[in-house]
Amino acid sequence: MIVEADKLKKNYWKDLWEYRELFYFLAWRDVLLRYKQTIIGIAWSIIRPFLTMIVLTVVFGNIAKLPSNGIPYPILVYSALLPWQYFSNSFTEASNSLVSNSNLLTKVYFPRLIIPTTSIVVSLIDFLISFGMLILLMIYYQFLPSWQIIFIPLFLILATITSMGPAFIVSALNVQYRDFRYIVPFIVQFGLYLSPVGFSSNIIPENWRLLYSLNPMVGVIEGFRWSITGGDNYIYFPGFILSIAITLLLLFLGIKTFRRMEKIFADVV
Repeated sequence: MIVEADKLKKNYWKDLWEYRELFYFLAWRDVLLRYKQTIIGIAWSIIRPFLTMIVLTVVFGNIAKLPSNGIPYPILVYSALLPWQYFSNSFTEASNSLVSNSNLLTKVYFPRLIIPTTSIVVSLIDFLISFGMLILLMIYYQFLPSWQIIFIPLFLILATITSMGPAFIVSALNVQYRDFRYIVPFIVQFGLYLSPVGFSSNIIPENWRLLYSLNPMVGVIEGFRWSITGGDNYIYFPGFILSIAITLLLLFLGIKTFRRMEKIFADVV
């Protein structure tokens, strides 16, 4: 059995494809369990971002009176909430995924990278449901999206990759250091206000924008907002390129950290 496992581990990346049926099974299981025993079920995918949009619109749009470049403020906020909600859900769910599936880790061999990746993909369902609310908002405000909306799939892929790096790192560390269950909610809450969700990143002074783009979600959010609203919500390309570079670096570090710690998962959980 040990010899067989060692042999499989040498073909790790090939095994990710070989175990795709396990990936499908875990993804379908997580979809069924996500809103099990809740009263309103998948409606939570709409209620949470909608209520957050109202709060951010009141605070930044009505009280602070930040500019919206002629775009209805709820649409300005919600177009940024979509990728942020996707990232925060993916990061939160994936960070605890290995601990939640500890029974699998101790029984059979399979590429453990499947587990946090499943959590990220399942969060995509929430994104698609929440996107429906954006369509309703655009109809209500009679707002016609720009032609750049065709680029949304590309920025969705970028959002997925951005989620993977931090998720792989934290999910691996959470197996050995359970403190991360308390750290992750803080990171998500703090990151919401460090990202241009409730406001346009155009208000950031020009000499600070490159530094601000060290947050990789800045590039993702700017891309989504540009795809949906167009106009003056342009992409700051130096910062966007920096965000992509940091995203790829985090993905590399995430996979490397995960693979290094993977061998001790079964002994620790």
